[in-house]
Amino acid sequence: MTMPVEKVEVGFDLTSGTGPFITLDDPVSGVLESPDWTLGGTIFYDITDRVKSFNVSRGRSSLFSAFPAGNASVALNNHDRAFDPLYTASPFYGNIIPKREIRITSGGVIQFVGWIDDWNLNYSPNGDSVADAIAFDATGVLAGRTLSATTPVEQSSGARVNAILSAPGVEWATGLREVDTGEATLSTADIPANTNALSYLQNVAATEAGNLFVGKTGKVVFQDRTKAPTSDSLVLFGNGGIPFQNLEVVFGSENLYNEITVSREGGGTATAQDNDSISEYGIRNLTLTNLLFSTDAQSLELALNYAVEFSQPEYRFQSLEVALHKLGATDQEKINNLEIGSICKVLFTPNNIGDAIVRFVEVIRISQEVNPETHYTTLGFSSLDYASLVLDDAEFGKLNAYSLSW
Repeated sequence: MTMPVEKVEVGFDLTSGTGPFITLDDPVSGVLESPDWTLGGTIFYDITDRVKSFNVSRGRSSLFSAFPAGNASVALNNHDRAFDPLYTASPFYGNIIPKREIRITSGGVIQFVGWIDDWNLNYSPNGDSVADAIAFDATGVLAGRTLSATTPVEQSSGARVNAILSAPGVEWATGLREVDTGEATLSTADIPANTNALSYLQNVAATEAGNLFVGKTGKVVFQDRTKAPTSDSLVLFGNGGIPFQNLEVVFGSENLYNEITVSREGGGTATAQDNDSISEYGIRNLTLTNLLFSTDAQSLELALNYAVEFSQPEYRFQSLEVALHKLGATDQEKINNLEIGSICKVLFTPNNIGDAIVRFVEVIRISQEVNPETHYTTLGFSSLDYASLVLDDAEFGKLNAYSLSW
């Protein structure tokens, strides 16, 4: 068992002179070592040999919260003041500034793309000095963009996401997005001027009961409510699968809701209750307001489904930790390829007493703590009680185990 190959790269502006600059893949201006073209623009520079440790955290902690910005913190050896913005002899002088792009990979798989907000320097009297590069993903970029007043057409949630990302003032590149079609149909309710683009997109995701986040490669990702995994893509933990440690189990009222109230912009309010659950546990209300459905019937459908899904306390696998440095290359690759929305199967026998407990879960959070000798990945989960039936699949094609649709 060995450590996966870790790499940290920062996009430094290596422009020299006034050009003309090399253009990669161009048959004329892309010729390397040509005296007619100058290396310029932002180039990713490998600083892995200076990395003491790094942490990456992406995802949300609870099912009904929006996804916050993903973040990374990289501790760098700064004994020679290479990351001090005032040191003119640094090879990076002029580049130790905010908004430098950073890319982190593990085992050849990108784990984080974002921009450095802060370079925090810690100088020790013994010369063992550290520079901490603090970075955030593109969620913050979206949060800084606003929409002009407009009246959208009636369309699917996925089409609405694409329309917002393409709108004036947002103008998100099509190559930097992965958008599902969506199951919900959204209304023509006016979008007021100066509406925050991120907040509106998060409302689309809440209406869809889907996910809206920035993926590990830096793309804006919208996943609709359809959970259609396959046995081939399923990652298995425990009992013959990937070994894990520090499994966190919760059982109680964290996600217990037996009265669901859903309202939509320009429409009515729908309420669904589970009376048996109310008799047992009292009223546990979940209220969702200002959703974007085009009909009250869709609001009621969401309320009814949530009332069924969350009306009972659940023995829930909330998170587990994996030591990548103790795994073989195949299992390391499986972990590094996981993304928010990935589906896993976890088998666990507490203290090796009794039968194994089996849960299907959806990844909603991925955190990594890495130093030269260890790499720990923590996965946060939501339960997958609502996966769609996948015909002819060995696991997800079982009748009476998964839903045909919402």
